[in-house]
Amino acid sequence: MSAPAPSPLAVVDAEPLPRQEEVLTEAALAFVAELHRRFTPRRDELLARRAERRAEIARTSTLDFLPETAAIRADDSWEVAPAPAALNDRRVEITGPTDRKMTINALNSGARVWLADFEDASAPTWENVVLGQLNLIDAYTRNIDFTDPRSGKSYALKPAEELATVVMRPRGWHLEERHLTFEGRPVPGALVDFGLYFFHNAQRLTDLGKGPYFYLPKTESHLEARLWNEIFVFAQDYVGIPQGTVRATVLIETITAAYEMEEILYELRDHAAGLNAGRWDYLFSIVKNFRDGGAKFVLPDRNAVTMTAPFMRAYTELLVRTCHKRGAHAIGGMAAFIPSRRDAEVNKVAFEKVKADKDREAGDGFDGSWVAHPDLVPIAMASFDAVLGEKPNQKDRLREDVSVAAGDLIAIDSLDAKPTYDGLRNAVQVGIRYIEAWLRGLGAVAIFNLMEDAATAEISRSQIWQWINAGVVFENGEAATPELARKVAAEELAAIRAEIGEEAFAAGKWQQAHDLLLHVSLDADYADFLTLPAYEQLVG
Repeated sequence: MSAPAPSPLAVVDAEPLPRQEEVLTEAALAFVAELHRRFTPRRDELLARRAERRAEIARTSTLDFLPETAAIRADDSWEVAPAPAALNDRRVEITGPTDRKMTINALNSGARVWLADFEDASAPTWENVVLGQLNLIDAYTRNIDFTDPRSGKSYALKPAEELATVVMRPRGWHLEERHLTFEGRPVPGALVDFGLYFFHNAQRLTDLGKGPYFYLPKTESHLEARLWNEIFVFAQDYVGIPQGTVRATVLIETITAAYEMEEILYELRDHAAGLNAGRWDYLFSIVKNFRDGGAKFVLPDRNAVTMTAPFMRAYTELLVRTCHKRGAHAIGGMAAFIPSRRDAEVNKVAFEKVKADKDREAGDGFDGSWVAHPDLVPIAMASFDAVLGEKPNQKDRLREDVSVAAGDLIAIDSLDAKPTYDGLRNAVQVGIRYIEAWLRGLGAVAIFNLMEDAATAEISRSQIWQWINAGVVFENGEAATPELARKVAAEELAAIRAEIGEEAFAAGKWQQAHDLLLHVSLDADYADFLTLPAYEQLVG
């Protein structure tokens, strides 16, 4: 067999990393190059279509189920492919980035699934992109261990039968990978993440009795799901594994995708594993798409928008009904609480909230749910065990009692809550603290006992932008204005400096984070994604 032709991809502006040659092989890069050549033009068309659809929403301030796909929704004869054994029981899933310690802890956590995240929980430095891939390869070959240099504590994998099944999440379609270029143009981050992971692990995972499983983020339409399906078909043929080995779970975390859930499952039906109900990104998408829609689309403080809000309840119940009608798993949202080692009362209150949330999801018919910390796995597990017992899922609960009209999904004003001054301050606090960590290469950050990721920053800056542009007046009589946002941000920056000290403040990226938050919160031209201007400032 002749050696593969040299890859046309160039690795640019990247410091050499230890063992990178094990990930960036000529054969792997040739595969990524072929993905790019075949599928990036269609990706570009779909991104342009997003902009056109957003302009239509700005004009009409409404959304509806698609008339052109009514026949797919009306046809009761189709279902998605049966779940493989490794994905049939998903009652608890843990999420997190693919650094070495997290890889071991997540696999050992007792959760049935680990969402290995190259997206919102990972800042896309070249080191995180490449070494994250290496950590997964090492995990599958059981060549992974970790010793914490500060504590001296060592971590190693449990026996194979006790490990979580990995579902990997690549970056969204809108993000580029500047360190891999083709004829001077960056390759989409989604194709880099998917391509490297699939090329190195598809056969290995199949041999282990599992497979290459994926979470698909930020999907906005069934046409974007169709593109992923075409990629899966090509990739499986390329490496010589059977069609249908890939399984994909789609995050319904955009408002437009909520109107196309059945169509998304239909496009991926040979490869579909289920749908997931996001929260922060979903709210961010509502603000982004309906930001011109006036007072009826103004969201209150993010923590006031629970999953029991009428428009959120409509979304989650429709998701469960849709999934079960088509034989797919319905996966619930995130429990983001981070237990405190110092405050038992904080833990008690938070654990009660997590239990109530997971009890509700299990009672509504979800087949599983997300947690952000290993200590929450037993709590979520107990909620689903109580409903499922020995059954792997509850897809037999068809939820035919659920009826959701198009307007129910965007009835934001059905929620009896208003933006508050404290909500503005919290958005600024969390936004600055998260962006500062992200600019240092950290994508999953504990802030005020919650595990925050990029979706947190998106909803924070979107709410500041929306409240100012909608002329919101807070309960204390102050109007949401650029001047007020700048005043609060300056106060918070000073408070952080006092809290951590001059040395730590100078060593961080606090002023840069403050400035970036204000830029994307106050600019009249609303940025589609905070991570686009932030990536330009990310070093590495």
